[in-house]
Amino acid sequence: MEKNEGPRDGDRRKFLKLMGVLIVGAGVAGTLRSVVQNVIPPISNVVSSFPSLTLYLPNGNPVHTPDLIVNNPQIVIYDYPLSNEPNFLLRLGDSSNSDVEVKSTTVTIPATGGKYTFQGGVGPYKSVVSSSAICQHLGCIPPEIHFYPPSSTSYPGKIHCSCHGSTYDPYSGFSVVTGPTTHPLPSVNLSYSSSDDTYSATMMVGPTIYGHTSDLSGGSTISTAGKTTVTTLQ
Repeated sequence: MEKNEGPRDGDRRKFLKLMGVLIVGAGVAGTLRSVVQNVIPPISNVVSSFPSLTLYLPNGNPVHTPDLIVNNPQIVIYDYPLSNEPNFLLRLGDSSNSDVEVKSTTVTIPATGGKYTFQGGVGPYKSVVSSSAICQHLGCIPPEIHFYPPSSTSYPGKIHCSCHGSTYDPYSGFSVVTGPTTHPLPSVNLSYSSSDDTYSATMMVGPTIYGHTSDLSGGSTISTAGKTTVTTLQ
């Protein structure tokens, strides 16, 4: 005759079964964690200083001034200083689409009251400027954030983010025009070589790129050494 299982024996069996499930689960979790870590390497600082990257077209030729359209209504971007960190490239002009010299200015960060120097435009007309294309409010990217030419009836001469309404002035160091953002767009210092009419990105200035603890962390190095490719969004 089979002996009936008492309450204590039943509890012990349930406990042992639970421990077995936990041990198996821990083993599976450990395996999955190893797989994930191999597929997605941990984010770490991948550059120790800002690289100097020459701007290139998708066809493999360097960007020259004639390649840049004054007040281009299309969105022209490139990655810097790491991949997946898009930046605007603008050749600014007036309402008649004539180049405008963009002067160096002091930019204020409304959130902190801090100030920094925006270098101004470069190129033969000192009209070419660049900034992060990631909105400083909640991180929206093109096409939600883009430049409106001075002739536009909406936000003329401004960079506006349609996500939440933040507006920036590229003629004044990408400073804040309207919130909810409390930080200007970080700008990219560009260098210009008059001998061969080429442009290079050399460093970022201003607040940290949105979503990053440092401009030099949170992404991967750009695959082509010494170059970054300019693309136009349709």
